[in-house]
Amino acid sequence: MSTEPNGERLAELRQAFAAIDTDGDGFITEREFGEHFPALPAEAIGSLNQNGDSDGDGRFSFEEFVRLVARD
Repeated sequence: MSTEPNGERLAELRQAFAAIDTDGDGFITEREFGEHFPALPAEAIGSLNQNGDSDGDGRFSFEEFVRLVARD
C-alpha cells in the first residue's frame, strides 16, 4: 500500500528528478533516462514509460516520477 511521500522524502525525490532532468524543462525523457542510467537496457526504459507515463506524452512529469518511484 503506497502513501504520499512526506516532506523530507519529497525533497529527496525533487533532487533526484532534477539530477535526471538535465535540460531543466520539468520533464524526464527517455534520452535523459538513458544518459543518467547508461547501463539500463532500452527494454527497461520502455517498461518505465509504459508503467509510469500516465498521460502518454512520452516523458515523465515530476508527479508521474513520484508515483513511479513511490510504488511498493
